[in-house]
Amino acid sequence: MLACLTDHRSLSLVSAIRYLFLFFFFFSVLTSKSGACSNGNCQVLEACTATRDCGSGLYCGNCPALGANQPICTRAQAIIPTTIINGLPFNKYTWLVTHNSFSIVDAPPVAGAQRLTFYNQEDTVTNQLMNGARGLMLDMYDFEDDIWLCHSFKGQCFNFTAFQPAVNTLKEVEAFLSQYPTEIVTIIIEDYVHTPKGLTNLFTSAGLDKYWFPVSKMPRKGEDWPTVTEMVQKNYRLLVFTSDASKEAKEGIAYQWKYMVENESGDPGVAPGSCPNRKESKSLSSRSSSLFFMNYFPTYPVEADACKEHSTPLAEMVNTCYKAAGNLMPNFLAVNFYMRSDGGGVFDVVDRMNGPSLCGCSTVTACQATAPFGSCKNVPTPTRTPATNNAGSFTGSVQFAKSASTVHSPKNLFFFIFLFPLLEFWL
Repeated sequence: MLACLTDHRSLSLVSAIRYLFLFFFFFSVLTSKSGACSNGNCQVLEACTATRDCGSGLYCGNCPALGANQPICTRAQAIIPTTIINGLPFNKYTWLVTHNSFSIVDAPPVAGAQRLTFYNQEDTVTNQLMNGARGLMLDMYDFEDDIWLCHSFKGQCFNFTAFQPAVNTLKEVEAFLSQYPTEIVTIIIEDYVHTPKGLTNLFTSAGLDKYWFPVSKMPRKGEDWPTVTEMVQKNYRLLVFTSDASKEAKEGIAYQWKYMVENESGDPGVAPGSCPNRKESKSLSSRSSSLFFMNYFPTYPVEADACKEHSTPLAEMVNTCYKAAGNLMPNFLAVNFYMRSDGGGVFDVVDRMNGPSLCGCSTVTACQATAPFGSCKNVPTPTRTPATNNAGSFTGSVQFAKSASTVHSPKNLFFFIFLFPLLEFWL
């Protein structure tokens, strides 16, 4: 009987120790996470496991192209500079532009055709505008007795390179301008439309003619544009430029390179240390045009590489182009996959482009609306938090539904998996 009692007590002791061990293990896991942010409290560069951990305007993603596998809260929305410093001439601001805004991953193909072309963006034009893009680059072609958005070649649209009728996207722009009566949008058309009055009828059909900035009122000799306040008051909130010089006389649509200078697009526009002007454009240092359009995207877009492109190389290229233009800050910054980055990305760069121009500060977030030029408030610099897990990745959609999954601390897992079975032997 005494032996049985002793065995029973020994088994009870083993069970108690096991339960005690389990308690301390799960307690350590929970407390190791309790010190981290969550539930919408995480800020830029702070570690996260899901988008719900991150604050407003952020998502949870990583950048494997830079070796940054740890998911962090990453910016997905721009600061609209006029919400901080308003009332300046339009050409004093820098605006985010989406390159080939219509060329969207997972966009449905034309019926009966498998699309064979490149993609440049990952969310709808409406969402691009909601996230702070204020410029859209649209390629327009005659196709199927209509005007279509198409990512094609040699001036001809095919069913395997077509996206949708252009009026659909322009109606998204109209809905946005109608809902937000103080916003201004610029559209850059790569123009392959030969139908007489085709663009005029297109924009009228979309309801955008009422927002049209008249070409007759655009500055032609490098002088300042009207202030954004004046443009809003007169409802001149849509600027449209075309690559076809004949359209200015025929349809009253501004010929792009009469009003802006532009650097080369594609690979030449991302080559470090060089910022050549596009052949159709005047020299970047010319002061006969008061707008500067900066392209920053490779010839062949790769989603996974965009986060790397939008890190240090982008900031360095902005500085290169700024110097090439005789210390003139670009007014438009056009990119692919605009939300992908290693933290702040395109949005931080645009903030830093607006700061010096609008208030003499390093970033627009340091500007003070009523303070003298150069009077800046202190803005804390975000810092990266220690890695806590290596799961998850950028999903390529605006919802980022496939967020990083929860993974417990590796050292705790090691302790649990390898040491817990040994208790049976030890006890």
